[in-house]
Amino acid sequence: MLDEKVDAWIDREWTQNPRVAPLPGFSSLEYNRGVMATVTLPTSIQPRVPQGRFRNEPFTDFKSPENARAMRVALEAVRGNLGREYDLVIGGERFRTAEKIRSLNPANPAQVVGVHQKAGGAHAGQAMQAALRAFESWSRVSVGDRVSLLLGAAEIIRQRKLEFCAWLTYEVGKNWVEADADVGETIDFLEFYAREAIRLASATTPIQYQGEHNELLYIPLGVGAVIPPWNFPFAIMAGMTAASIVTGNTVILKPSSDSPTIAARFVEVLEEAGMPGGVVNFCPGSGATFGNAVVEHPKTRFIAFTGSKAVGLDIHERAAKAQPGQIWIKRTILEMGGKDSILVCADVDVDTAVDGVVASAFGFSGQKCSACSRAIIEAPIYDVFVERLRERVGQLRVGDPSENSYMGPVINRAALDSMLAFIETGKKEGRLVAGGHAVSRPEGGYYLEPTVFADIAPDATIAQEEIFGPVLAVIKVNSFEEGLRVANNTEYGLTGALYTNDPGRLNQARTEFHVGNLYFNRKCTGAMVGAHPFGGFNMSGTDSKAGGAGLPVPVHASQECGGEAHGQAGADGNLKYHPIPGLKNETWGTQQI
Repeated sequence: MLDEKVDAWIDREWTQNPRVAPLPGFSSLEYNRGVMATVTLPTSIQPRVPQGRFRNEPFTDFKSPENARAMRVALEAVRGNLGREYDLVIGGERFRTAEKIRSLNPANPAQVVGVHQKAGGAHAGQAMQAALRAFESWSRVSVGDRVSLLLGAAEIIRQRKLEFCAWLTYEVGKNWVEADADVGETIDFLEFYAREAIRLASATTPIQYQGEHNELLYIPLGVGAVIPPWNFPFAIMAGMTAASIVTGNTVILKPSSDSPTIAARFVEVLEEAGMPGGVVNFCPGSGATFGNAVVEHPKTRFIAFTGSKAVGLDIHERAAKAQPGQIWIKRTILEMGGKDSILVCADVDVDTAVDGVVASAFGFSGQKCSACSRAIIEAPIYDVFVERLRERVGQLRVGDPSENSYMGPVINRAALDSMLAFIETGKKEGRLVAGGHAVSRPEGGYYLEPTVFADIAPDATIAQEEIFGPVLAVIKVNSFEEGLRVANNTEYGLTGALYTNDPGRLNQARTEFHVGNLYFNRKCTGAMVGAHPFGGFNMSGTDSKAGGAGLPVPVHASQECGGEAHGQAGADGNLKYHPIPGLKNETWGTQQI
């Protein structure tokens, strides 16, 4: 019954799109089920189908007194659950270890958010065996059941949205708006990838060769390692995990040691939605021991990682080395940060551009890989821009994120110390315009003032190295062409923005501003699933596109032929690849999320 509903949904939603339409006269899902045997699940997943075409989850309006009260209630309820101990989850069973990971509230480090087990190298083999056993059945579960799991998880999170916002506030210091965006993006990934899995299940070859029946099937690879970051600990973690399992892969999930609690809560949601044991194995642990052991394991098929350049390159190198008994080339999907620029031309409204730079540079205290850390300003408006930027930054409130302050803490002491060291470097390289100091509060916390340096040279340290905090370098240029050269002078290429009213400059930037996500006349953060497929060039990563066509994990594309010519031709297909190398996503608008 469920598969009939999924087929009906495909017929209704996708047959008007020639690129994905099923073959005439029959459903591709029906044919695929005839080719690939399915299994009965040991747990109960409630049948669901997508409700219409994908739409982004709406943001919560916290200016509404009712919503603000509800958020405070959620914060109080979650506060009562802080400090709970969470187990490793391997093959659906719970385990505890002698060593623990303690997740602390960065706004109040004395407050323990969660106590977690610390997986070691020995647990890597145990988790791999559990994931391999689960793969034998999960890979043969129908796409309808796997889609239903994601849709069920999305609904659970939607019904408890503010609760998850509160967990994000406590664990990583997000204010209400930033937490709401993270939770909304989580729901978006679950809904979007559910629909993408259905679309891929109905894929066909571009033509039918005369005398044959040609069928294109996407099949799962096996066990993947998902290694998400702490800064979007819900959305990125859930997105990489969901895309993996909806296509029939199984996962070893190693969350950041700064944000394991929200990952544990997500695994609980998947279990509530009916996920069988072993499909996702929850294993917080050290990257140097457990993480490396999983990356290097000969049975690991792919690694999905978001984090620093140094760690990403190390993962890439380890994955590239074949281990004894390994019979495949491991695939890596890496997103490794950026040094993102906003170029402001003299023909725009200065206040509008200042607002976009401030939102991009200091939202979530600059702890976004897409954050603006370089403002490149044309000389005729440079002095005015810097002065208005100083005024605007002076209005930002730094404080407890549970009180919805604009800027909360940075993630931990080591991060704060690193940022303060960059600030000392900046004082030697330019003119301190705003901030520059840590902020002391009675409860402690790792707070830093929003910091702006002007008169920075394009090749200065703070103009080249990723700081990952609320530190902005302002660079003067004499022309748009010079500004474009400066925007491209780093080793990264993730996001960027251009403010101009000149159509010629906009067109030139399309081809010469080398970033994965380019925004026109709006900020360079706030990518929306479906609208802004996200991923960058160069040292920003492998140019995979999260939230775009395809899925951010590898699968095989298997082509089958029947008729006068018999046999099978195999072709590897990475569902996050694009036919044009270096795909760029461009966005126009004045969005200030």
